[in-house]
Amino acid sequence: MSRSMWLGIFLLFVAAYAIICVGAYRIHRHFVYKPDPTYTAPEETALEAVEEVRFKTPDGVTLIGWWVPGREGMPTLLYFTGNGGSVAGRAHKIDEIKRAGYGLFMLNYRGFGGSEGKPTEADNIADAELAYDLLMERGLKPKDIVIYGESLGTSVATQLSLKRPAKALVLEAPFTSAVSVGRLTWWFLPLRLVMVDKYKTINVIDQVDMPLLIVHGKQDSVIPLYMAEQLYAKAPDPKQMVVFPEADHNDLYEHGAFVTVDEYLQGLDKEKAAGGQSSNTKKPASAEAAG
Repeated sequence: MSRSMWLGIFLLFVAAYAIICVGAYRIHRHFVYKPDPTYTAPEETALEAVEEVRFKTPDGVTLIGWWVPGREGMPTLLYFTGNGGSVAGRAHKIDEIKRAGYGLFMLNYRGFGGSEGKPTEADNIADAELAYDLLMERGLKPKDIVIYGESLGTSVATQLSLKRPAKALVLEAPFTSAVSVGRLTWWFLPLRLVMVDKYKTINVIDQVDMPLLIVHGKQDSVIPLYMAEQLYAKAPDPKQMVVFPEADHNDLYEHGAFVTVDEYLQGLDKEKAAGGQSSNTKKPASAEAAG
């Protein structure tokens, strides 16, 4: 085969790869976000005493959140979900949080669960700030709020924690960045160039200025445990990480994760009442060791 033919094949390959990269750039959000856009009212689930809250963003988009008032003296979880489904699909989590006496505000991102618009990282962060401010308008104070993130929502929660004060930050199945997760499958693409919504939690975790709890499943098939360990290593004190040996990505509550969250938050209150320093700076522990 002549040199010119090899060159022609190479150029065809480069052109094909460029087309693939341009296509990936245009559609990458289709793989980042997998919303269930179906509107579901709280009363359509088995949940009781859950209020639907609608509010508008500065650009005129109507968002929907579900609100549960907490018992007297209990904090409220400002909860940001993962990249799929909707708030309604987490009714079992809402029920467990509610039964424990916590308040809860769980936001449907743009395009999720009847909320208008389409999600982007910038909009999700801005909308998280609006949700926080909405809780302030309802009479809560920073000490009453726990910023809570699940999967994709861990990056939203972490970035919000740099902009608004709170009692604590809880990360359930966190990842270092969306690019790092994407590379697990799309290793052959230049994702740093292709992806706009990078969710680079690893770049900001060291700026967190509140108690931090990370919970993760050792069997997580979506976000490898090492990503949570990297975040934990870089995060400042006070911090704690609990690993559930049998848990995957979406079943942490079934393995007792919220029991751990509850114990952690109660521990913060006991330390405050005792006037002591935080004792929650621990090495990563198994769920058995933490219990």
